[in-house]
Parts: sequence; C-alpha cells; structure tokens
Amino acid sequence: MADHPVLKYVSAGAWSLNDVLPSEKLFHAQIPNSPEARWASIPPVLEKLKVKAKELGLWNLWLSGGDFQGMAGGEGGGLTNLEYAVMAEIMGHSAILAPQSTNCSAPDTGNMEVLARFGTPQQKEKYLVPLLKGEIRSSFSMTEYGVASSDATNLRNTTALPSSSGKLSVKGHKWWITGAGDPRNVIHIVLAVTDPKNPSPHKRHSLVLVDPRSKGVKIVRPLTVFGYDDAPEGHCEVVYDGVEVDVDSGVVGGKAGLGRGFEIIQARLGPGRLHHCMRSIGIASRALDILLQRVSDPNRKTFGKHLREHGTVLADIAHSRAEIDSARLLVLAAARRIDIGGAKGAMQDIGIAKFTVPSMALKVIDRAMQVHGAEGVSGDTPLAYCYASLRTLRYADGPDEVHIQQIGKNELKRVEGLRQRSEKVKKESDRLLREDGKLKAKL
Repeated sequence: MADHPVLKYVSAGAWSLNDVLPSEKLFHAQIPNSPEARWASIPPVLEKLKVKAKELGLWNLWLSGGDFQGMAGGEGGGLTNLEYAVMAEIMGHSAILAPQSTNCSAPDTGNMEVLARFGTPQQKEKYLVPLLKGEIRSSFSMTEYGVASSDATNLRNTTALPSSSGKLSVKGHKWWITGAGDPRNVIHIVLAVTDPKNPSPHKRHSLVLVDPRSKGVKIVRPLTVFGYDDAPEGHCEVVYDGVEVDVDSGVVGGKAGLGRGFEIIQARLGPGRLHHCMRSIGIASRALDILLQRVSDPNRKTFGKHLREHGTVLADIAHSRAEIDSARLLVLAAARRIDIGGAKGAMQDIGIAKFTVPSMALKVIDRAMQVHGAEGVSGDTPLAYCYASLRTLRYADGPDEVHIQQIGKNELKRVEGLRQRSEKVKKESDRLLREDGKLKAKL
C-alpha cells in the first residue's frame, strides 16, 4: 500500500489500514452462524478498532467544513470535503470495517447531518450526541415496498397523520432499510406523508423519528444481496403499524419541520452520494491490487504463458488504472465544488460521479474476478462480496437512470446559448469572408 496514489496527499502513518485489513476475517468469523444470534451481537474486534481510531484522531473525519463542525459540536478532524475524499478512498479498501471503525459509515453520517442541520436542540442531544460518540446506530427509512421509489413523489404508503391522542400515528411498509437489523439501532428517520392534500407533491412529506423498539414497529425480515445478509446491520423490510410520535420531539425540526421532508433529504443525499463514490474508488483500487498479485503468481500459467504475459490481461490492467484515476478526478472535483459552493451548487458534479464511479468499480472488480476463474466468485477472496456491495450503489440514493436523465436535461439547457454563440460566429465568419472577397470557404 505504500505506493498508493492517495499517499501523495496524506501520510501513510495517518491511517489504520494496517489495523483494519488484518481484522476483516476475524470480524466476519465473530458473526454467529445462527439466524437469531447473527442479529443480536456485534463482533468484539469492531469495538477495539473504534478505540484505536479515536486514539489516532481518525474519528468522525466525515464532519467536513467549519460551519458543519460547529453545528455538530466541533467533532471531526477539520477536513474539507476534498481532504475527506482522500481519506474515504483509503477507507474504501475495507469498505465495511474501516468506515464503521472511524464512525464514518452510512447511513449514520447522513442521519447525523440531518440532525445537525435541521434537528431541534433536544433531538440533537438525544440522538446526535450518542451517534457522534459511536454509542448507537440509526437507519434512514425511505424506500417503500410495492412503490416505484426512484420517483420520490410516489412515496405515499407511509403516513404520519394526527390520531385521537393528539400525536402522529405512523403507518407504512418500507424495505431495504439499512441498519435496521443492528441491535445498537435506536432511531429510524422515516420519510412519511404528513400533509397528503398539499397541492405541492414536494411539501407533503416530513421526516419522522421512530424508535424501532416502540410498539408497532416490526422488522419483517433481513433482505439479502446475492445471498449476503450483511449481518449484524442488514437491509430490512420494516412495517410501522400505528407507531405514535409527538410532533415536537418526533418530527425532525419539530413543528417547523413539517412538510420539509424533500428539502431535507436533498441536503442529506447529495454529500452521501459522493461519500459512496469516494469509498468505491478505494474498493476498485483494492480489486486491482488483488488482480496484480494473481496474474503475477509464478504458478499461474496458461497456454505456455504467465497470466501477466497475455495481452488481454495487460489491457485489463491498463484500462483499470486509467478508469480508477479518471474516476478519482471526478470525485475530487465534486468534493472541491462542495467546498466552494455547498452541496446544492455541486449537484451536477455529484450526479455525474454517482452514475460513473460505481459502474467503473464494478468493471474493475469483474476483471479481477475473471483472472481468478471460479475462485473469483467464491468466498475465498473479498471480490464477490465487494461486487455484491457495489452493485447496490447503482440503486442507492437514486438509480443511475435518474441521475443520467437529470444530467442530460441539464446539458440540453445549454442549447439556446450554444445557438446564439454559433450564430455570432457565423455572422463574424461571413463578414470576414466578404471583406476578403470570398463567398465561402471549405473547412
């Protein structure tokens, strides 16, 4: 790892991959095989790594920017988004364990951002403080069962409406709720309809705070991705059946937060999308490292050649390096744009990175799997698990198609300006030809 490109920007001694990578197998070995026990305990090695991360000053590094740090109580290392992009790539080499060890993992980072920016003082004290300390976990409950949730205005089967008790009664059916299986989870931030008759579809929803231990919350089942259940966090199907919450304490922002669900989730999802991209580059880089070691194994020869001597293998290596480095520049540019103009001003850059980087990383992992033959799809290397985890990112926080469509529409907005410029160029070109006595010219 000493030659990794990001180490040009940050010292190798500033991070703990030497602690995390050797702990991966132990982490998975400490997860019980029993279906019930898998969701009832946390691998002890994780807590040891969290202690080490705090000692090294690698805790809450995601808290980028002075203003946000102030809202969140001054935690974090004072990194800009650009600087954190470098750190997140490094953490992506162990995409499950490293972010958790440093309190930089989704969905907690996005949920902490929501609470820091929009929560009431009481909500910050109750939920943000223990989240920042890594004492609890959380979920963001948005995707609805049986609904085309990629169009968020479709989200309608989860409601939080006044009940006879004067509180809001939360009823709905969600799924793919990350972290809902975790025994440390004490809060779901639920996107629910609170004003169904509002003429604006973007003002009908609010974010509601639901304790998963409350009466009426049912974790139906953990879902699997290509057979992986991601215990003990998981991605779960959840039913809310008449869970009562108070408006002041149970709606993000209290009464002032009613109807602001869409506004808040946009503020949450923008940086979160980029965090995923940052880590994805680290995953791809690790896959390329594994590929290089495989093809350089002197015992691996086909048709009289070592694997590294085949032209197709060399091409895969070259393309992988070029694609990783290109994707990194996309991510760094988006991170810098956030630092300059905020997440809202960087949505174009974030959107391009979101539909480009995960697909790039999947291609690199697929190449690494291919040179391993059947071993590449087994559990004997981390490649299959990395592929499964990354494949979900083409859906998470908005599917590729949504981002591609939006970027395409944004590009088309340039057409009128381009036509005006072309017309000016044509007029000036015609003038120059006339002055020179020419009627037309070939280009």
